[in-house]
Amino acid sequence: MNQTSLICGSLAIDVIMQYEGRFGDTLLADQLHKVNVSFLVPTMRTEFGGCSGNIAYNLKLLGGDPRIVGVMGQDCASYLERLQKLGISTANILIKKDAYNAQCFVTADSDNNQINAFHPGAMSFAHENNIEDAGPARLAIISPDGHLGMLKHAQDLARLGTPFIFDPGQQMPMFTAEQLIDFIDKATYVTCNDYEIELLVDRTGLTLADIAHRLEALIVTRGEKGSEIYTKGTSIDIPAVKADAVLDPTGCGDAYRAGLLYGLTHDLGWETTGRLASLLGAIKIAHKGAQNHVLTKEEIGHRFEAAFGYRY
Repeated sequence: MNQTSLICGSLAIDVIMQYEGRFGDTLLADQLHKVNVSFLVPTMRTEFGGCSGNIAYNLKLLGGDPRIVGVMGQDCASYLERLQKLGISTANILIKKDAYNAQCFVTADSDNNQINAFHPGAMSFAHENNIEDAGPARLAIISPDGHLGMLKHAQDLARLGTPFIFDPGQQMPMFTAEQLIDFIDKATYVTCNDYEIELLVDRTGLTLADIAHRLEALIVTRGEKGSEIYTKGTSIDIPAVKADAVLDPTGCGDAYRAGLLYGLTHDLGWETTGRLASLLGAIKIAHKGAQNHVLTKEEIGHRFEAAFGYRY
């Protein structure tokens, strides 16, 4: 059975800076109309990232079959080499020689709040990457990517009859209410965090129940409170897994989404799929960077059994 997952989304370099204080102590609520602040960041590091790269990395750890559909720029050599060494196909990564890779500049505070600045670079050309060239797949995910690319990939996947997860993430404000509703209607699944689902409800005018009714499942993550899967008129509560440490939230959502893809393409059922996704998020947050946790499929299986009392 074809268990390939098409991973549509950004491929980016993350520049991650740590502010030792709290943003809330500097950002004054009554002065937000004239913000002019500077945060001292004693530590800075550069990491491989981007939604599609992060999702593919985690799915590969599980033994899944990710195929990235993304765009990179002239400074792509080191990232392509990394993906190839990991055994992740780069055949459907479009290279734009007149652009730079997408780059995200992340500043996190002591409470793990983040302020991000994102340069889309080559990601803006996602609509030029033809998803049909990637071949048949069991499932796809449209994660944050170029605005036009996300629209085109949804249209093409729907035309091809390939089920997909819509993961709007930080790109949600780029779309009109009508476009967001069209994404929902074309998608098989939608996944958002607790902030994003409130924004999706507000922008579309649909209730959470309305959104769930249009899908096979709506998945909402709520950080340390776990997650909820709304499917077939019911809600499944997925417990959070206690992390070994809370070091860096960057990429935790992408790790969770890799668990969803693996569970769905391997018919694990929603209880197990959600728990596997939750475990991956907990594993990721205990490591700095989005792609620095190194575990074998067997080690993840042991961690799952220790957390939930059975093997997936």
